[in-house]
Amino acid sequence: MENNTDKNIKCCTTNCERPLDQHFWNSQWESRQTGWDMGTPSPPISHYMDQFENKEAAILIAGCGNAYEAGYLVKHGFTNITLLDIAPRAVEILKEKFHDNPNIHVVCGDFFEHKGSYDLMIEQTFFCAIPPSRRNEYAQKAASLLNKNGRIIGVLFDKVFEQQGPPFGGCPCEYKPIFSPYFDIKTMEACYNSIPPRAGAEVFINLIKKKR
Repeated sequence: MENNTDKNIKCCTTNCERPLDQHFWNSQWESRQTGWDMGTPSPPISHYMDQFENKEAAILIAGCGNAYEAGYLVKHGFTNITLLDIAPRAVEILKEKFHDNPNIHVVCGDFFEHKGSYDLMIEQTFFCAIPPSRRNEYAQKAASLLNKNGRIIGVLFDKVFEQQGPPFGGCPCEYKPIFSPYFDIKTMEACYNSIPPRAGAEVFINLIKKKR
């Protein structure tokens, strides 16, 4: 994925012609084509988690990449974090990075096949990496992984992309119908504290699983 965070670009909401499978993402890591990597925790996420009281909450970070948020969380007392990535090379790096931290569990796998029960899912550049045709499936799967009153928090692009993705962009008007069947939308609004290259191009989400 190329780093286009500082470009003025237009939306691509069509399906990606390339298979975005394990081979694709692993090759991105092997060739160090990780332009999505910010090198730091996302400020909107870290600021939200600063006021999250349940330090024992079961947290899932899917498509986690270098998982800077996980490092931030354990420094602030969180004790039950699962990192999930489909790329073996990314997982190898994560296991080395967090090898001495029992509070972080690293899993190599496909989000859509993942099994587990979580209180919180953190979204950071994973939703934008899957083809738009799978976004409804993403919302449904996320809801199935979350416990009662579980939620997704994180950031989505509020930006449109000129080139074929990934990343795939969008806007709240597209996202709300995707999540509304499964989540109550507490927050989906422009970020005020994005990193400078993404200023004006992110929305913060706080989505609470609907009661069934």
